[in-house]
Amino acid sequence: MASIATDRYVDRAEMEEFVRPRHRGVLLTTRRDGRPQSSLVTLGLDTSGRVVVSSYPERAKSINAKRNPAASMVVMSDEFGGEWIQLDGTAEVLDMPEALDGLVEYFRVISGEHPDWDEYR
Repeated sequence: MASIATDRYVDRAEMEEFVRPRHRGVLLTTRRDGRPQSSLVTLGLDTSGRVVVSSYPERAKSINAKRNPAASMVVMSDEFGGEWIQLDGTAEVLDMPEALDGLVEYFRVISGEHPDWDEYR
């Protein structure tokens, strides 16, 4: 039987259940001229239920999100054509050294415990 694309609202618990085990997505920010900027990212869902992404300060996604924090994230299933979800919200960009604890959380939710946190930091 063929599957049909649907558009439906999911509650927070269902969203977190879908996103937590997945770590690939597309982050959409807005360029200076108003057009969308798409960035393939690795993501995680932290213990507060926030989607977290790591980037460098000079990347377009970081610059765009600082200028205009409205952002969307598309989180996909592992198989193409599988379920996916679009999250719309407000981005927060943290620069070092304030970002260090967030980077530790980012690593933990994606990869688990690091063998040497002092080295990672």
